Amino acid sequence: MARLAQTAGLTDVQQEILSTVRDFVDKEIIPVATGLEHRDEYPQQIVDGLKELGLFGLMIPEEYGGLGESLLTYALCVEEIARGWMSVSGIINTHFIVAYMLKQHGTQEQKDHFLPRMAAGDIRGAFSMSEPGLGSDVSAITSKAVKDGEDYVLNGQKMWLTNGGTSSLVAVLVRSDEGHSPAETAAAPHKSMTTFLVEKEPGFGEVRPGLTIPGKIDKMGYKGVDTTELIMDDLRVPADRVLGGATGRGFYQMMDGVEVGRVNVAARGCGVARRAFELGVRYAQQRHTFGKPIAQHQAIQFKLAEMATKVEAAHAMMVNAARKKDSGERNDLEAGMAKYLASEYCKEVVEDAFRIHGGYGFSKEYEIERLYREAPMLLIGEGTAEIQKMIIGRRLLEEYRFQG
Repeated sequence: MARLAQTAGLTDVQQEILSTVRDFVDKEIIPVATGLEHRDEYPQQIVDGLKELGLFGLMIPEEYGGLGESLLTYALCVEEIARGWMSVSGIINTHFIVAYMLKQHGTQEQKDHFLPRMAAGDIRGAFSMSEPGLGSDVSAITSKAVKDGEDYVLNGQKMWLTNGGTSSLVAVLVRSDEGHSPAETAAAPHKSMTTFLVEKEPGFGEVRPGLTIPGKIDKMGYKGVDTTELIMDDLRVPADRVLGGATGRGFYQMMDGVEVGRVNVAARGCGVARRAFELGVRYAQQRHTFGKPIAQHQAIQFKLAEMATKVEAAHAMMVNAARKKDSGERNDLEAGMAKYLASEYCKEVVEDAFRIHGGYGFSKEYEIERLYREAPMLLIGEGTAEIQKMIIGRRLLEEYRFQG
């Protein structure tokens, strides 16, 4: 086992799960990832393998057929999967955010209905906050739900759904102004938001009456996984599919889910950075210049030292954020710090590995070329670096309020 990115205090069960996932990544993901990525092909065989391993139920409680594992176990599995191919970790991340939101906030009927099939991987989750015109400003969403008898009618356009096509359940955040005057809504826009659990058929086009998934967005990296828009045109959703059974709580539910998502993005950054380090340190010992391996040149050793230190630091912060959430404490500060640091360090480690490869790093024949295109997604996924710094700054001022 490698020296870097080890986690102290794991149980035998956690170590066994991680060992199984690591073997799966080495045998089933790394050998095929670059080919699938270049073809932008959905990794169905890999997903079927994850389903067989029970990974879609990793964090779902045992009473619903899951493994009932912690956020830490999940994050460490994500780190291993992202080391193989980051897109695969995206397929399970959105699924788990929805499962986590259901577990924490769903009605008993909603949990009984969805969680067992989500644990089995028969229902795949996606979640939807962003819209074409607002980016990280979630409070400015314009998609709307209006009560009509026993149903709500939803209208609007959403953006950047990971698993938008392959999912069969989407948690959608929209505005529902019931019981709020326009002045109240303007003063506290987050209090008029509701999360709806929208069931649909997998695929593209009109996937149920009033709901259209136009097609995959063509991206620089993060390929294989489908990223889509979602268009609601008089989409009717029954009132019992309001998450938790009451309107007006959607913003808090989504933010709780996003804290899990930010730990996940930090874990992805750790995994991609670790893979980039592995590729860099291996290549540096194989490539010769001036009569010796480039690893023996001090300039390259300095790079390797910096890369390894960043891998180690990011991993430690990610583990801390996951453990904080598992303990039941608020972890928005730690999750924001971990996500910010891991994504920035990931970009830097990947670039250094790219530089070590020289001209070959620019060739599609080498794996580092793929990582070089994937790393930037982590700088913007689950909130940009700038948003993380805003969250961190605000929380620090709360913690260290000047009492003068």
